[in-house]
Amino acid sequence: NALNQSRSTRRLGVVSLRPACFFLAVLLVSGWVLAQNPSRDASPAPPGNQPPTGSPRELARKFAFDVIKSAVALPQPDPGDRLRVLATAIQLSIALDRNYARLLAKEGMQLEGELVRSGQQPPVSILATGQVDCAIAAQFVESLPAPSVPVAEQSLIGAVTTCPKQALLPVQLTLDAAMKKGEAAPRALLAAMDVAGVKTRWAQDAFERQFSSMPGDAETDVRAVDFAALYERVAPEVGQDEAGKAGLNFLEWLGKAPEGGERSMAINTVTHTMRRVLEKEAYENALSSNVVARNVAARAGDPGSIRPPEEESVSVLDAMTNPQQDRSDELQSLGPSLRARKAAAYAFAAGQAGDRKLADRYLDTAFAAADEAWQSRSRQPSAADVVREVSDAAAQVDSVAALHRAQRLAEPAEQAIGMLAVARVVLSHGL
Repeated sequence: NALNQSRSTRRLGVVSLRPACFFLAVLLVSGWVLAQNPSRDASPAPPGNQPPTGSPRELARKFAFDVIKSAVALPQPDPGDRLRVLATAIQLSIALDRNYARLLAKEGMQLEGELVRSGQQPPVSILATGQVDCAIAAQFVESLPAPSVPVAEQSLIGAVTTCPKQALLPVQLTLDAAMKKGEAAPRALLAAMDVAGVKTRWAQDAFERQFSSMPGDAETDVRAVDFAALYERVAPEVGQDEAGKAGLNFLEWLGKAPEGGERSMAINTVTHTMRRVLEKEAYENALSSNVVARNVAARAGDPGSIRPPEEESVSVLDAMTNPQQDRSDELQSLGPSLRARKAAAYAFAAGQAGDRKLADRYLDTAFAAADEAWQSRSRQPSAADVVREVSDAAAQVDSVAALHRAQRLAEPAEQAIGMLAVARVVLSHGL
């Protein structure tokens, strides 16, 4: 499609790993990558094929950087996958080659803008990496149309927190325009208020405008807790009249919000804040003037909580118990993602116990299950995390073998995610 075509014109050239004799492992990896990824941009081997020199730390950094560049060079047809790969590669590259990190940030910003303009919420924001030129960040914010503000919320937060001098005014103007159109980004608004100062005239006016023109789709809006955090933070800094009026409007809106723990939490937050700011008599007078708000406030005290996404429980400590016991049979009945995670934990434990043969057997299972989870990622949104965790565990056992395994995953996006996980471990622990 057009989005992917535009991205293909920005694809960075493949950068191959160069051989290294100081570590035989690095030599093997380099030869494999050269065979699998012949590059038109690859640098020729040095005269006489001389091995690189340097301390183990320097060689580990070179190894990791070559892996990062090879991962970035792989194609990721899905825009969200590409953005994840770029964001991770930027974070890993900052301490290795800041110019390269900024080059990746340019591509990432173009892709992030395309996603936002097409109405898709980016899974991560390149702006949050701190590697985007602040002038570009300001231009990005200025180009946002009002309907795109909700999906660009994380991008706005990244812009105003990493480039406060250049991006604050564009973020303020963009948020003002969005509120006039009935669009809202409460977390971005709070971030901008904190940068500008909650006692500034703009922050006080924006608080009043936000709660006097709440989004019209309260029945389906899932951001009640975000609006509650905004109210709790700013209401004590405005006058009692403004805090009371905003609180009543918010309670009315919450009356239309879907039942659940998040709605209860928001009600508890706003009523507690109103009592604290208005004091008892003024609080009761305010509620008596608005029947709907009073009925909603009567629900204060109901248990409120944010339901976290269901997570598969895998305990490394449990895996460390009898680490040389073969538990392969118990993995077969598990779903792909849980099987991958448990097998990876068992592999790590076996590797720590010195049983490399058993660790490899577990890793065979883990990577096969990660591939399976990736193929069903429409039903398994955490597939990228599964690939990352499995590759990380494999790298703790043997970073070079882990790189081979990551490069043999079925899809290029999987390969890149796994390779970057290996690079992270090498940067942290060495080869």
